[in-house]
Amino acid sequence: MAGGITDPKELAPFSCSYTSNVPELLMKLNCSLAISTYQAGKVIFLSPKNEDQLIQLPRTFSKPMGIAMLDEPDKMAVACKDEVIVFANSKELAVSYPKNKNTYDALYMPRCTYHIGQLDIHDLSWGTDGLYAVNTLFSCIIKIDDQYNFTPAWIPPFISGLSSEDKCHLNGMVMVNGKPKYATAFNRGNTYQSWREGVTTDGVLMDLESHEIVAANLRMPHSPRIFNDNLYLLFSATGEIVKVDPSNGSVETIARIDGFIRGMAFYKDFLFVGLSKLRQNSSTFAKLDIAKKANHSGIVIIHLPTGSFTGEIKYHTSVDEIYDIQVLPGKARPNIFNTIQPEYKKGLAIPGTTYWADIQETTS
Repeated sequence: MAGGITDPKELAPFSCSYTSNVPELLMKLNCSLAISTYQAGKVIFLSPKNEDQLIQLPRTFSKPMGIAMLDEPDKMAVACKDEVIVFANSKELAVSYPKNKNTYDALYMPRCTYHIGQLDIHDLSWGTDGLYAVNTLFSCIIKIDDQYNFTPAWIPPFISGLSSEDKCHLNGMVMVNGKPKYATAFNRGNTYQSWREGVTTDGVLMDLESHEIVAANLRMPHSPRIFNDNLYLLFSATGEIVKVDPSNGSVETIARIDGFIRGMAFYKDFLFVGLSKLRQNSSTFAKLDIAKKANHSGIVIIHLPTGSFTGEIKYHTSVDEIYDIQVLPGKARPNIFNTIQPEYKKGLAIPGTTYWADIQETTS
């Protein structure tokens, strides 16, 4: 790991170490990473400062979970405790940012907030007709719009009706051709938090079009993703990255990580997998075989074609649990504004031009 680590109590917030090749790899890939940590209440951008150092930009959000990226137009959405915030990237505002001109190559500005209520949103994705999300509290896939708190788009066949009971812990979602195609859950229960009893063994992968169970008896499945036309997901309970054949439900282990894994992104042959530090006093996590090994959080990088370990970022302070990871391609130093600090109000974009306004607070 780059950088010597002593007593965590002596370290600054968000201190991390990393294998020496990580900054160089991100530079060669010409990308940055975005992670959400609901436990710390942050969305963090990690970028290569040079070939030897990473630089972080943490921004405060209320329980950030799923992150959705859209290439064209360049947008980002973040699911928070009771809202979904949509951001638009403005390269022009980034370059002319008054506090640090010519420093950033992207600046995600808040443009829209959906007030959805406390739905315990997990995965979030852009579809061809808007935003889709996993509504874990109501055990369904939803569309997010400006008319309702949510519009149900798909309900598992074993769920008898909508209720705020987190019956099966529906959590992950995969999009195909702009529509939700696969989803993961911890079980097929239809009663209040029924998933807790068999949490380590009863997980399922479902096909939303056929309503069939693609694979069963999964070990806390999370983060289903499609890379190079193959379906992958994470077994959080065992630290396995697996590939699933939807035609027969067969599961192939690609790599194994000593820890609780959740959140996965892929870019140019490399997987970026989130690692969380487990709460030892948790009645759920204490059941896991890897509970004692899951003693730190961070990001593990795997070379997908070979399944080999490539590098790791390890947090020593502030960050214990990571939910989502996204790659920001072509962005060497991105920035993002939240809606908590008023600074975002000064960055104004209109068709064809941008302004940094000098806004003065006035009273009448």
